Amino acid sequence: MNYPFYTAKPIKRPVQPIELPPSRQSEQTRPEKYLPDDGLVDAVNVALLLGQPLLLTGEPGTGKTQLAYHLAYQLGLEPPLKFETKSTSTARDLFYLYDTIGRFHAAQAAKLGETVSEKSVEYITYNALGEAIILTNPPAIIKDYLPKTFAKYTKPRRSVVLVDEIDKAPHDFPNDILNEIENLYFRIPELANVKITAAENMQPILVLTSNSEKPLPEAFLRRCIYYDISFPEAEDLVKIIEARLGTYVKQEFLTDALAIFFQLRDNLKKKPSTAELLNWLIVLREKYKDVANPLAKFPESKLTTLSALAKKPEDLATARDILSTT
Repeated sequence: MNYPFYTAKPIKRPVQPIELPPSRQSEQTRPEKYLPDDGLVDAVNVALLLGQPLLLTGEPGTGKTQLAYHLAYQLGLEPPLKFETKSTSTARDLFYLYDTIGRFHAAQAAKLGETVSEKSVEYITYNALGEAIILTNPPAIIKDYLPKTFAKYTKPRRSVVLVDEIDKAPHDFPNDILNEIENLYFRIPELANVKITAAENMQPILVLTSNSEKPLPEAFLRRCIYYDISFPEAEDLVKIIEARLGTYVKQEFLTDALAIFFQLRDNLKKKPSTAELLNWLIVLREKYKDVANPLAKFPESKLTTLSALAKKPEDLATARDILSTT
């Protein structure tokens, strides 16, 4: 079934579910299609040379998160190990979680004669940076600290670790991990306070992102290489669209679309991002498959597809006013 898939008209319920298109997200985020600017390339190389974390800021949708995937791709490494920072995150969470309740229940079950593991290591789940540090060590050295659920590996390997939106964490979080991210180690009090350190020749590559919702401590910033990803200029956006969508969008259509897009960015409170621009172009292209420039032939398409760009009630009203007069 072609677009539109949903209608307000009364219809008879289909005998079979309507077939919907697959998500376009994976296609849009393929790491080989990422286009970093020259300044970002320089910052990445400085971070790699010095072995320091790379801290990226920039408005949402400028590609901070995707840089980590592109970096891993370019270096021939596995996709990044990702830690999604939350408002409740603690320093320990970056490295591992310990199931205290599960361990307690196991101890009680053992007293009743049930066969359960009472080894503390079996109640540990390693998170992004903890897993990355472990993977730098030969399995034979680290085996006593691995639960049975830990994925098997045969030799040490380097990883990219993405700590996403670190500014979401509590105020003390960055200060609490200063030494650990600088020296790449962590301790596990539940395992006799063992210290697990990354092998020097395989140290993880840290990419940290922030939306600048709150300032980060100066002591933390001193330990990072920093780069702010600015929103692309029109010519750079064209390159990004061509890389992501290829010949999917014709030049005249793209010129008109970018004029509207930048007009909205100049007037909306929540500025539409590159990802939202790509989504909008895909919707227009799919809705009007055989039309070279749907914006020119069907001016009403600007309003019927507006939900891909404007994401707040006041912005929707502003965008409708702007597009109704253009």
